[in-house]
Amino acid sequence: MMNRKRFFSATLAIASILTLAACGGANSSTSDSTGADGEEGKTLTFMFRGGEDEKKAYETAIAAYEAENPGVQVEIISTDADQYDTKLQASIAGNDIPDVFYVGQGDVMAYVDNGILMDLTEAVENSDFDLDNVWKYGVDSYRYDGKNIGSGNIYGLPKDVGPFALGYNKTMFEEMGIPLPDIDVPYTWDEFVDVGLQLTADTDGDGEVDQWANGFNVAWSLQAFVWSNGADFLNEDNTKVTIDTPEFAEALQYFADLQNVHNLTPSIAQAQTLDTYQRWMNGEIGFFPVGPWDMSTYEGLDFEYDLIPWPAGSTGESASFVGSLGIAVSEGTEYKDEAVELAMYLSTSEEGQQQLVDAQIQIPNLIDMAEVWASDTESAPSNKKEFLDVVGVYGRGLPAATTYTSEWYDEFFINIQPVLDGDQTAADYLKSVQPKMQELLDASIMQHEQAAN
Repeated sequence: MMNRKRFFSATLAIASILTLAACGGANSSTSDSTGADGEEGKTLTFMFRGGEDEKKAYETAIAAYEAENPGVQVEIISTDADQYDTKLQASIAGNDIPDVFYVGQGDVMAYVDNGILMDLTEAVENSDFDLDNVWKYGVDSYRYDGKNIGSGNIYGLPKDVGPFALGYNKTMFEEMGIPLPDIDVPYTWDEFVDVGLQLTADTDGDGEVDQWANGFNVAWSLQAFVWSNGADFLNEDNTKVTIDTPEFAEALQYFADLQNVHNLTPSIAQAQTLDTYQRWMNGEIGFFPVGPWDMSTYEGLDFEYDLIPWPAGSTGESASFVGSLGIAVSEGTEYKDEAVELAMYLSTSEEGQQQLVDAQIQIPNLIDMAEVWASDTESAPSNKKEFLDVVGVYGRGLPAATTYTSEWYDEFFINIQPVLDGDQTAADYLKSVQPKMQELLDASIMQHEQAAN
């Protein structure tokens, strides 16, 4: 479950570190290597975060890159996901920035404003890099025009796009004699509750419920219900927090009622005994969010699972979030051409993408390659097309992905537990937290304006 935190790093509180780094031009590509022919080569550093599967995939991809570029060697610096931001910040503060490195969506504005990221626009446009064959969401996540993310020049390339689809336990449905969900037509909210009531059961007859409909985490699943009900966290220009609407309150109340009214979710006590992720892994939960990064782990499940659209609120359309990590190039790299080539290779080369896809940690960044990959209905999940639909049709970035800081968004979740416990109505909570969020958003906007100037 911790992998779900990979999308947004919220490191913008390090403005002072960035300012210090902007005063220097040092970079980590300062040493040369000696090739087999005795000639000096160029050494680049690549820093990323991920598990062993990702590390092995990158080692293979980079070995292929080095074979195609015999004068270049790449030193890999890998960290655990929860250590990456701290180590990257330390390298920035010490003016020892990697040549190529992961950048979170929420960090792009601050890093560009402080001269950390190289503008890749010209290099991409003058290369064989086919922007039309790369997910638009992935590229736009690293465009920045000095004010807004999503337009302007390119300061990073997508390492991946991360669709958050809805998974279901197909085996459970079949054993309970419940018709399988339609992979094309989402449940309405009422239908989702009706099916959930059928799934929630005492299967061993001991008087205690031991199988539940779902186990959604509010931080990663509420967005799907909010957006599909026509509500949002911000207005279009990201200047106003818009959670205090009837549509938003209805979505949050529905989410809380799944547990407190309909009892479709393990209780607090049951969740403390065994969290909902483990219960899903044990085959005790019917619906659970699934990302591409889960596929390798889910190969070991004792049940068959598949993907479906998220249940639809008043709009009648599914919604979910899609995240991304970027691959950026340091403005201070000594070997600019080689560093850009490495970033493009890791982002979109068929060889590099195949290694990451084979490791079952992401969908291909190349659209045509992704469509071929999704056509495989033999391996789990069968409906891989749902991942592509989230990216290309109904997915959205998390609200803090396009604001200068994330504190305003974090505030939403700090005191939300009474709503989830049924001790406070959604409407009352939203009315109380909106002013606090707005104050933090205003501060973020001001900080952005000061940094841009």
